[in-house]
Amino acid sequence: MIEQNQPIKEDIVVRRIIDAPVDLVWKAWTDPEYVMRWWGPSHYTSPSAKIDLREGGQFLFHMKAPENQGSFEHYSVGTYKRIVPNKLLEFTQSLADKDGNKIDPASVGMPPDFPHEIHTEITFKAIRPDVTELTIVERDWTMGQMAVYSELGLHQTITKLIDSLK
Repeated sequence: MIEQNQPIKEDIVVRRIIDAPVDLVWKAWTDPEYVMRWWGPSHYTSPSAKIDLREGGQFLFHMKAPENQGSFEHYSVGTYKRIVPNKLLEFTQSLADKDGNKIDPASVGMPPDFPHEIHTEITFKAIRPDVTELTIVERDWTMGQMAVYSELGLHQTITKLIDSLK
């Protein structure tokens, strides 16, 4: 039974079919040069990305807002929990400073429903040799405005990933 004052938590799930082989889609998530081509929602750029691709290793992704949105720079840091090459990436992700230190989302103007840490699972499934089903699950979001924005941002980001592979 849910207590009346408990926020409702749900997973955000984004599933896309990509016209590219699974090893290339995997590389797009695990090679910093590829990540910099697509990380972030529409009109954002990714000036840098660092990846230590091993269980317990960390990543630090950098994205920059367009000029008409203030050119703000944002960083995400995460730790890889489980890696099954070409099949699964499980990791945490949090907002960070440029050095990869986790920061409180409120310190950069995020509302209270923005999570301090997001548990993420990405599965890669070869549908055919040249087609991949990509599924992203972000666990335990408080349902509200930030969850809606996150889902929208994920769709925009994956569209950029797809475009980067053409």
